[in-house]
Amino acid sequence: MDDYLIQPPGCLPARSLGSGAAPLRIAVVAFDGITPFHLSVPALVFGARPGGAATGFEVRVCAADPAPLRTTAGFSIVPEYGLAELERADWVIVPSWHEDGRPAPDALVHALRRAGARGAGLVGLCLGAFPLAQAGLLDGLRATTHWAYADRLAERHPGVRVEREALYVDEGRVLTSAGVAAGLDCCLHLLGRLGGAAAAGRAARTLVVAPHRDGGQAQFIERPMPASPGEGRLARVLGWAAAHVEQPHTIDTLAARAAMSRRSFTRHFQRATGTSLKQWLLARRLERARELLEEGALPIDAVAQAAGFGSALSLRQHFRARLRTTPTAYRRTFREGRP
Repeated sequence: MDDYLIQPPGCLPARSLGSGAAPLRIAVVAFDGITPFHLSVPALVFGARPGGAATGFEVRVCAADPAPLRTTAGFSIVPEYGLAELERADWVIVPSWHEDGRPAPDALVHALRRAGARGAGLVGLCLGAFPLAQAGLLDGLRATTHWAYADRLAERHPGVRVEREALYVDEGRVLTSAGVAAGLDCCLHLLGRLGGAAAAGRAARTLVVAPHRDGGQAQFIERPMPASPGEGRLARVLGWAAAHVEQPHTIDTLAARAAMSRRSFTRHFQRATGTSLKQWLLARRLERARELLEEGALPIDAVAQAAGFGSALSLRQHFRARLRTTPTAYRRTFREGRP
């Protein structure tokens, strides 16, 4: 499995966000000294879109510290809600934590434990994994955090299986992410789980980010501009391949299309994606299959052909291995309640 995501069985959503469904409630925990970017990530992904379009989520920022809360950017914020919101939330997101690693206050720890005990989903973005670990909610689970603090997380909480290279880790009802931009990756992944691949794709386009990044923390962050002409050619070829996933692709055919040698193409590809061509193509084909299943009524055989799997059997096998469900069950989940 790719190191951008570590995902267990049984992590598909229990219900979709159809037109008649009640909004899912998301509580985002703020604190005195928070970085505004970290706080904005859940709001940007799950909050209302430009023009006020609803997303199927109700996002509420809450805090244990008394308002106003100072930020690292030199201005203060006033959250409208307290930790009581964690008692009602479907998902609780801790978007970061103090860089000095100070313990979370007892009130927050107890609120997190109560939320976890009643079955709420929990997300720790970047250093937000530390309060979850302090509350014992990561014991026995895999988790990640910013690469510079991964050793500290492992030393302080030996019951946590720290994955240092992952961009984010999905353990079903508990998700954690690496630093800064990886919080967007994690939230978009969760949006895809809860609302479908199309919803995550729309959100990514609105934010002008990739809906999915391959590779792990070793890349730190994708470069906005190619570092060389070779990487520019690679980007164009991968964009073409992603738009034509139904066609057979090999390293040799794509290298020829990029006017590169096999060795040069392989080097640029691994540096840019952090994964193999086989895994990269599988991820793109699964994305296409999910979109077709969510948005249309094509027979499963036709979906398999259009997504490049060749046969319905191959599609079912990959769905079962990667998503722990079947194409038919996936379609049913995301079409319930829609017009």
